[in-house]
Amino acid sequence: QVQLVESGGGLVQPGGSLTLSCVASGSIFHVVAMGWYRQAPGKERELVASVNSGHGTNYADSVQGRFTISRLNGDNSVYLQMNSLKPEDTAVYYCNMRAYETALNWGDFWGQGTQVTVSS
Repeated sequence: QVQLVESGGGLVQPGGSLTLSCVASGSIFHVVAMGWYRQAPGKERELVASVNSGHGTNYADSVQGRFTISRLNGDNSVYLQMNSLKPEDTAVYYCNMRAYETALNWGDFWGQGTQVTVSS
């Protein structure tokens, strides 16, 4: 079984920073990409940032220039450095991994989510 565990969420004031961490474990043959999604109350889950196996990155327009996604060399961990946080960033943040469990079988795997609250 593949398991993703997020950490690092919490309460922060506007303009502050947080770093989210996600560690994947289990039957991971090859990681295609990892990313962070978020879901605010009453809204659909949206992509925040992603990084592929070649370390190419993609960011939502709303976080461009403020957030940075990174991966370790082992490709089983991903981080999201969140700077200049705004109240609009308040959401549950979910780690996602697209990975091959075997040479022929792949899927998308999700963490349980970590709450980020930006408020004064």
